[in-house]
Amino acid sequence: MLSFYANAQRGVRIAYIDTEYILENVPEYQEATAQLEDKAQKWKNEIQSKLTAVEQKRKDLSNEKALLTKELIDEREEDITFEENEILDYQQKRFGPNGDLFIQKKQLMQPIQDQIFSAVQDMAEGRKYDIILDKTETNMLYSNKSLDVSEQVLRSITRSSKRQQANTKAERKAAESEEIIPEINEELEAREKALEEKKAARESAVEKRRQEILAAREAKKKEAEARRQKVLEDREKAKQAKLDARSSNTTGTAKKTEEEAIKTAKTTTEGVTKTKEELIEENRQKKLAEREARKKALEARKKKILEERQKAKDSINNN
Repeated sequence: MLSFYANAQRGVRIAYIDTEYILENVPEYQEATAQLEDKAQKWKNEIQSKLTAVEQKRKDLSNEKALLTKELIDEREEDITFEENEILDYQQKRFGPNGDLFIQKKQLMQPIQDQIFSAVQDMAEGRKYDIILDKTETNMLYSNKSLDVSEQVLRSITRSSKRQQANTKAERKAAESEEIIPEINEELEAREKALEEKKAARESAVEKRRQEILAAREAKKKEAEARRQKVLEDREKAKQAKLDARSSNTTGTAKKTEEEAIKTAKTTTEGVTKTKEELIEENRQKKLAEREARKKALEARKKKILEERQKAKDSINNN
């Protein structure tokens, strides 16, 4: 009951192998297969050569029928048919269901299949597998690559072959000391799996945080750019408003000066219209008079200040 409970808790362990892949990577099998294919090609060429010869005899008989008697024609046709049957029998002997090619291929496959079977048994015992399937013989609609143990089986066969081919004692000892199937530690596997999951979760969290920081940084950058653009727009509007106001004031002043000039030009004295030169001279004389009056006022103020200072000085000296 305890053993059954432990197996139930552990779960069913399943793996699979790809026999075709293993055979493709076994050098001995490849060499033997190449030799067998060469032999099969020689048999095919031999059969083809015989069929060509028989076909030529048939053509010759067809060309010579007019010169031969019926007995000779029947005799030669019988010989040709007999040769054709012999060729067919030979072809069946070489390539039939129980022919030489099938038998030799089976003899070639048997040692490799035995090695594969032995390696699979050792792996099932060492790694505690409950089921190991063969992909080439099973209709597998889907298979997880992590369950494929073909490489381990291939390495086991290769190591076994090295041990068998070792000639020296040192080579044999080195080959025997090499571990064929490592023992599995379920607790270690579970711990490693948990560590990998934690590592993946941590990396995912770090990546998520990095993306959030980048997004926030990009948002701040866009916000700063928007503020800068708004400041530039406001500054440009203010500048344009100043230029418009200045242009408006200049236009108004010029207009006002022109109106005053026109008004002055139209001024009349005692019913007589004054010329432009007279008006200019009159303004000049007026300005000169005003300047002279200011000068006299400044001289009088200066003189008064000097007199007051002198009086104050004399008063101090008297005292």
